Amino acid sequence: MSAIGTVLVTGGTGQTGRIVTDLLHRRGVNVVVASRHHPGERLPAGVRHVRFDWADVATHEEALRDVDSIYLLPPPLDPDPVDVVDGFLRRAVGAGVRRAVLLNSSAFPLCAPGLHAVRLTVQQMPEWSVLLASGFMQNFLGTHPTAVAVREHHEIVAAAGNGRMGWVDAADVAAVAAELLTRADHDSREHVLTGPEALSYDNLAAAIAAEWELPVGYRPVTAAERAAQLVDAGLPPTFVDALVGADVLTASGAEDRVTTEVAQLVGRDATSFADLLHRHAPRAAMTTTPEV
Repeated sequence: MSAIGTVLVTGGTGQTGRIVTDLLHRRGVNVVVASRHHPGERLPAGVRHVRFDWADVATHEEALRDVDSIYLLPPPLDPDPVDVVDGFLRRAVGAGVRRAVLLNSSAFPLCAPGLHAVRLTVQQMPEWSVLLASGFMQNFLGTHPTAVAVREHHEIVAAAGNGRMGWVDAADVAAVAAELLTRADHDSREHVLTGPEALSYDNLAAAIAAEWELPVGYRPVTAAERAAQLVDAGLPPTFVDALVGADVLTASGAEDRVTTEVAQLVGRDATSFADLLHRHAPRAAMTTTPEV
């Protein structure tokens, strides 16, 4: 089958979407960035922007015009996006789109039907991939509540006990997405993406303390206590449930794994947490772009 010509990037101004856009653009792939608002100068020259709103079906037709492949980031504030994503993908198939690569999480509990089950919806596409990413290392940068607690209170708070997770760099996830969006020999399946090592929160705190010279420690709390903290931080209750559920899964050992998917698909080793910290001094770590 011929190579992909045009890729639509939903969430194209977000944490992974903007990197996917840059990587594809450098490869000479036609990229269409779909978002509610024009990103202005942040968009590489030659990349087309279309106004796109998940809630406004009228914006979907233009977004899908002449597109071969889609980087799919579901509506970020919708706790149960299955129906809206299903409708969009049905229109995509009708428009001749043949491939979709969905960003999802390996740490969503199975009891989170909307956030987790959307990965089944993408399988209606002729070609599909699901990226089951482990926890993003970027949670320790920018305005994420975990990062704020590290910088301001010198502590990591979680309900994960001594559990470990194979934390992954969002840039590695974006690199895998760019490869799967464009490769000719596509294999429709799920990909569990992790970093090179599984780390506990004690491990993470020790790494931050060593690299950033901050007296950071890990304070384990109960699931109920963590939920209350996240609600106080302004997160919607449905996402609080998912995040706390991820902590509970980690505590149980369900996320204590490392895969080689990044290396196999991108051709280089996955980024280590120590490498990420070395690239981001504490002040620089205050600025990251969330998924939008």
